[in-house]
Amino acid sequence: MGFARTCSVALVGVEGVVVEVQADLEPGVAAFTLVGLPDKSLTESRDRVRAAVVNSGGAWPQKKLTVGLSPASVPKGGSGFDLAVACAVLGAAERIDPRVLADIVMIGELGLDGRVRPVRGVLPAVLAAADAGYEQVVVPECTAAEAALVPGISVLGVRSLRQLIAVLTDEPVPDEPPDEVGRPDPMLAGLSVPGAGAGTGLVPDDTHGLDLADVVGQVSARTAVEVAAAGAHHLFLLGPPGAGKTMLAERLPAILPPLSREESLEVTAVHSVAGMLPPGKPLVDTAPYCAPHHSATMQSLVGGGQGIPRPGAVSLAHRGVLFLDEAPEFSSRALDSLRQPLESGHVVIARSAGVVRLPAKFLMVLAANPCPCGQHSLMGDGCECPPALVRRYQARLSGPLLDRVDLKVEVEPVTRSELSGYTARGETTQIVGERVREARERATARLAGTGWRTNSEVPGHALRSRWPAAPGALDLAERDLERGFLTARGLDRVLRVAWTVADLAGRDRPGAQDVALALQLRTGISRGVPMAIGAG
Repeated sequence: MGFARTCSVALVGVEGVVVEVQADLEPGVAAFTLVGLPDKSLTESRDRVRAAVVNSGGAWPQKKLTVGLSPASVPKGGSGFDLAVACAVLGAAERIDPRVLADIVMIGELGLDGRVRPVRGVLPAVLAAADAGYEQVVVPECTAAEAALVPGISVLGVRSLRQLIAVLTDEPVPDEPPDEVGRPDPMLAGLSVPGAGAGTGLVPDDTHGLDLADVVGQVSARTAVEVAAAGAHHLFLLGPPGAGKTMLAERLPAILPPLSREESLEVTAVHSVAGMLPPGKPLVDTAPYCAPHHSATMQSLVGGGQGIPRPGAVSLAHRGVLFLDEAPEFSSRALDSLRQPLESGHVVIARSAGVVRLPAKFLMVLAANPCPCGQHSLMGDGCECPPALVRRYQARLSGPLLDRVDLKVEVEPVTRSELSGYTARGETTQIVGERVREARERATARLAGTGWRTNSEVPGHALRSRWPAAPGALDLAERDLERGFLTARGLDRVLRVAWTVADLAGRDRPGAQDVALALQLRTGISRGVPMAIGAG
């Protein structure tokens, strides 16, 4: 009779639950039973663990073996429990001292040859272990850097079960030679999801050279992009094909401030669970950029899948940019599913396997043509779309969704003089990014101690009571409210945008000109103020 226990972590969304892995050996017919609500991939660990132990030079106990995963009420899945199961079995067989295993959290998949393979979600798993009071974790060697991001945790990275057994028994640690140079590393296969392209998560490497100065003309749209970045305001770009809507959206992440340490851990945890972390980069420190195709389903946007839901596009864009190009081509059901995370900053998904809460605090950019052919309202009468078709096309973006968008700008076609370079070149990404960073710093200093970080997060009643605008500054906006041009929520959003404009201009509080520019950016109706920040 033998008993041993160690720990691992079950992931529910991007949150972890520490699971105690118990192994019990009893006299009887040799059998291996795994209990504790495991899924199919976890049930298959019985064969993986047995082969890994034997091929690592260990003797498999020829007794009745029961492995329990506690708490039994929490659904458990994936291959990340293999390492903990193997060590618990070896502890019960007295190959390893059971007392050594009790306070260690083990995460990793075992190959049949005993090598330890990486799994997704190491960072949130180690965070959960640290929150539960554990101080030692064992992870695959190639994910040790990711686990080491958690402060106060001692991380041991191993390449094989043989190495771990040697460390736990104070024996000489055997060398595990790496794979041949030039050959693909199969140990990295567990870190990525097949088909996860660059447009579904992190900013691709080929966008780092994009500069905002490449965008010709578009003073209004450039101002809207700058305001959106400074205050984390949602943006709607409406204009004909080829006007520069996609160019502006692709350059938006570059002018966003770098992520703070806390934000980086949040973003890294989401991308780790989703299998989107690039090899060699354990910490995401730049704002992510997610641009799903317009054929994306509701589940791919907000999250879903069989069993425990996985992060969708809104979570992959957490603390970054979600760009929906050709927005009217998305299904109405998919677009309207964004309304709740736009307000709350998170998404709650209920499935039969459980309820998952995923972070979804993103900056949304919508881009659309004015009609199916894209030529509506242009000079030359090139549009042949019937008026009823134009109305139906524009109505695909529902009123409640657009009411949550702070900035709505028409992107005009590029003129000949602008394209020929006769007009002044726009500001570079570096200049605009520096101005955005300074505006964010002003907002952060003003909102210190409130729990809010950007102007877009501050409720309207707090802005009116704690940080009022200059006397008479809201007169124009209040008249629009009385005329029905603005809703009450729209008025609050205008006030938030006005604060962002004031932060960009270096003013202590918004005045009438700032509110007028905010109204102009939201309604598209000219208010007689220059579109450039600080101009006039």
